[in-house]
Amino acid sequence: MKFSVAKTPLLTGKTAFVTGGNSGLGLETVKAIARRRAHVILAARDEVKGMVAADSVRAEFPDASIEVITLNLSSSANIKLAAQWFADTYEKLDILVNNAGLMAMPQGETEDGFETQFGVNHLGHWALTSLLMPQLLRAPTARVVTVTSLARLFCSGINFADPHSRKQYLPWDAYSQSKLANYYFAIGLHREFKKSGASAKSLLAHPGLSQTNLAHETQRLGAGGSSGNLIMNLTATRGMSAADGALPQIRAALDSSAKSGEFYAPRFGKSGAPVIRPLLRPGSDIAIAKLWKLSEQETGLKLEF
Repeated sequence: MKFSVAKTPLLTGKTAFVTGGNSGLGLETVKAIARRRAHVILAARDEVKGMVAADSVRAEFPDASIEVITLNLSSSANIKLAAQWFADTYEKLDILVNNAGLMAMPQGETEDGFETQFGVNHLGHWALTSLLMPQLLRAPTARVVTVTSLARLFCSGINFADPHSRKQYLPWDAYSQSKLANYYFAIGLHREFKKSGASAKSLLAHPGLSQTNLAHETQRLGAGGSSGNLIMNLTATRGMSAADGALPQIRAALDSSAKSGEFYAPRFGKSGAPVIRPLLRPGSDIAIAKLWKLSEQETGLKLEF
């Protein structure tokens, strides 16, 4: 049966937290969840852009309940502040969508000395999820939705010997590695929820080829090269709208039949309706265990169940 946001259960009394909620896939996800009457925390690095985005959702859905919070995933100090604010304000968290991301950026480091893409796309979300875990576990059936990418398939594996690409930095390789880390993280989280007996679910999604500002930002910063130009042109000519591209992660967040460990993606890979896709690269126990150890070591935070 074709997925429809309008046919998903109402979420009155539930709270959702969406990273990178001010634009693109994140904004569409905020709209969909708010439309189903959950209270949505729109997390954005730029508070002004977050406020503008929230106003745009309220203009479309006047009854939308949205709160904007500043979240900089490249700063562990800021992540802790945001998580502490949430803990002080809310008893539970029903939906966490780890959506925010950077793609093929120039070489750089986060405030904590991590390679920018691995730091923001994976370690930032690891830290946030860890700090929000008490609230997630208090919800009757919480969901953590992690957004990966087809780019994970172009990575031979995570370079655990040099995860921050200090010996050799290639923008697209670093991006692919970070998206593979997202993939392994969601699978590992699913296994840990199951092992601990928690009712929470961990789900995966990828948007295919979607018309967001991600490719334009890559090219604006001059790190994408010819691959960036190709992706930008393909996105413009063949990409789905951001609204359609966001449907896999929206379905993972809202579909009442969704199960922990499932992976939602466009039917035809780059485009199509959001469907369950097989885990073509589920990840070995060794790779996931190494990612857990590295993430704990770098962030100083464990996922406690």
